[in-house]
Amino acid sequence: MEEKILEFYTKTSTYTDLGYYKEFAQKLPDDIEKLCLLQRMQIIHPVAFIDKSIRTKNNCFWGDMTKVPQTRLEYEEDIYPTAQSVIAELLRKNPDYDIKREAKDKVHITCRGQAILLASILKAKGIPARARSGYAEYIHYDGIYYDHWITEYFDKKENRWKLVDADEHCPDHEMGFDLNDVPYDKFLFGAEAYLGIRENKYNEETILHASDPVTLGLKASIRGLFYDFHSLMNNEIIFLHMPRYIQNKNFELTEEEYKELDDLAKLMLNPNENFEKLQEIWENTPKYRIMSGALN
Repeated sequence: MEEKILEFYTKTSTYTDLGYYKEFAQKLPDDIEKLCLLQRMQIIHPVAFIDKSIRTKNNCFWGDMTKVPQTRLEYEEDIYPTAQSVIAELLRKNPDYDIKREAKDKVHITCRGQAILLASILKAKGIPARARSGYAEYIHYDGIYYDHWITEYFDKKENRWKLVDADEHCPDHEMGFDLNDVPYDKFLFGAEAYLGIRENKYNEETILHASDPVTLGLKASIRGLFYDFHSLMNNEIIFLHMPRYIQNKNFELTEEEYKELDDLAKLMLNPNENFEKLQEIWENTPKYRIMSGALN
């Protein structure tokens, strides 16, 4: 692995820089299993609130949900879009960053928040890391690939990249594989999903992105493609962000524009080998970086 690539992924972005909390992160466990489980117990995934029976439990996995105000039973991704803001809010609520954190003191962020938080902590420890966006069938095992974010880091002892899924770390939760070393064939990266749809490898109904409204197939895969491209460039954009030219066309592109994305996706299949080419596209294709959003 070229040192300049590893060095690039030790650098932080607006989303992964921990600022004054860097020293705090450096003192967290070095063991990836302990680190992920500790992180997982600070956070409630907002999908849990879809089920009313969970919201009224006082002894579920997340703790006493009856102590969580109803006004907070929503996504907080927009309030805490950066790893620094997540840690700041957790410590504001309770300075004990402990595995026994009460439900009322947890934050409600998605797998994206989990992925960038873990990446930020690893970066603070000097470990090359990057968030990755794509799709995972293993979330529900129902034949559908749901949009998902995980973290990829470079294990210097084994001299290889590893995928780790902090969001799925739950006590006594058996996934059938090691969440600290997720097999690459278990996770469908954004580029793989996009090309799979373009080449008719996947049915349109099997690729789902839980946007508002929910998108399927090609439109869903374009979301994953750009979230992952930006993450590979150390720019872990939020769910509201998408290239404006695509958003303005409601994801209905010309064949020429689809072919441009084909070329990008093919390079992303091997981001380390094609690192310089991806950076060149990043620097010279402004339409991929001019984002839509709440005010754009």
